[in-house]
Amino acid sequence: MTKHRKHTLRGSTEDREAASHIPDTPQTRSPGYALAFADDAFMCREELRPMRLQLELLKPELGLDEEGVKSTVVMFGGARIVEPSKKAEARTKTLADLSVFYDEAREFARLMTLKGSDGENMIVTGGGPGVMEAGNRGALDAGGRSIGLNIVLPFEQAPNEYVTPELCYNFHYFAIRKMHFLMRAKAITVFPGGFGTLDELFEALTLIQTGRMERVPFLLFGRAFWEKIINWDALADAGTIAADDLDLFRFVDTAAEAVELIETWDGAGEKRGTIPGR
Repeated sequence: MTKHRKHTLRGSTEDREAASHIPDTPQTRSPGYALAFADDAFMCREELRPMRLQLELLKPELGLDEEGVKSTVVMFGGARIVEPSKKAEARTKTLADLSVFYDEAREFARLMTLKGSDGENMIVTGGGPGVMEAGNRGALDAGGRSIGLNIVLPFEQAPNEYVTPELCYNFHYFAIRKMHFLMRAKAITVFPGGFGTLDELFEALTLIQTGRMERVPFLLFGRAFWEKIINWDALADAGTIAADDLDLFRFVDTAAEAVELIETWDGAGEKRGTIPGR
């Protein structure tokens, strides 16, 4: 989006274009002669990491503001969960059985998109396959837009085809990507997944538990899955978390349950002033 310039000085875009047509001489070929902000090698130096972190925070923030995104519904979940029509391709029987949550994720995103308006409660996913694809696909089913926050991985992946192109971003830093997931979040949903999903789940829960983030509806899809892989009661019994911490989230199994809980959630917008058990 082009903005009106606030000053009459020559712009950086103009100078970058002009610099690309300078005479070819030993001096102009020197790495030191390149404009700093247009010099990829310079921008990737280790000493520039603080600047890259800032840019990676700022670019999506400006873009989402310009696209009118006000609040989001976060959908975390596994990239390996296939849609039911492809469950024969799943690597394990458990993954095949979990394919039901592709449809639930898609339906949940569809329902929430229908309820959203004017940039509110827009679906945001990691932009990849599996549950992420289902979320972006459900938003598109409802005729809405959705956000995809992709990340560069050693095995290159493209964003799924259902992400709204102008709301699709790519990240180098996992930490900055996670900040963008939560900065506008009005609800968080977590579907079955692996290490990445668990990382996102516990980071978000920790922020709410410690009062660093307001309480929002926090829903874990698939009670049987989550109770099998995490002994929540054992954490409370051991005293490593408080019993009250188990009230920060709820289990659901269907999109309809999730939507109803979001609409009736008690305590949304509140921040803890103390941490129970401390």
